[in-house]
Amino acid sequence: MRRGGKQLALYLVVLLGALVILVPFYMILVNSFKDIRESALFGMGLPSEWLFSNYEKVFEQGNILRGFKNSFLLAGLTVLCVNLFASMAAFVIQRRDDRLMRSLYLTFILGLIVPVSIVPTIRLMDMLGIKGTYFSMIMYYTAVLLPFSVFLLVGFMKQIPRELDEAAMIEGAGFFRLYVRIILPLLITVLVTVSIVVIVSVWNDFFGPFYLVTDSTKWTIVLQIFNFVSLYNTNWGVVFAFMVIVVLPVLIVYLLLQRYIIDGLTAGSVKG
Repeated sequence: MRRGGKQLALYLVVLLGALVILVPFYMILVNSFKDIRESALFGMGLPSEWLFSNYEKVFEQGNILRGFKNSFLLAGLTVLCVNLFASMAAFVIQRRDDRLMRSLYLTFILGLIVPVSIVPTIRLMDMLGIKGTYFSMIMYYTAVLLPFSVFLLVGFMKQIPRELDEAAMIEGAGFFRLYVRIILPLLITVLVTVSIVVIVSVWNDFFGPFYLVTDSTKWTIVLQIFNFVSLYNTNWGVVFAFMVIVVLPVLIVYLLLQRYIIDGLTAGSVKG
């Protein structure tokens, strides 16, 4: 009886947590169909008149296709860079395991704690002549997301036996071939997890493009929402419709691949 009570309490806590997460999504979705007066109240009730025209205005005025293109470009190339650099760094750090590599690993871990400083980043990009370019944004996101990715991959690689390395080298494989042909295929599960985390982080980021991108033609989909927000006259119904469109692709990716997120995080942290 006591065990059933604990399970019931656990279910109630989980249900409460789910409601806390779902209520903002519900409010955004409902208000995306309201007119300018009702949506400004940020209410939870159903609209008196369902306005699907809010979504039409987003596609007509929001440069949404250009925003999607920029977000997909940044997210896709950042995924490639992070997966490549993080897996190579994790391979060397975990396999060498000397004082230098342990210090390097601690440096990556420090990157999980120290916040990003925007002003020196802008100054550095300006000195290198890459400020406001796609390349600068990809390098910025790669640097920010590398510490978590290296931490996850090093933890996962600890469970890959070194005997595989020795057997491959006996067969004549060099370090690069060992990494490409043996290690990399074994990292697929955790690399999928890293990819999802990177995509969500880049897609939802606002402050990076806001401070580092000066050309409006390179704005991401999240930054395009600014086109509908003004100081004195904002149609929040259209803004909420834009937010629904922005969240939908990431939500679909997460729902389809959430199993890989759980498996990858478990393998990379618990067994590391």
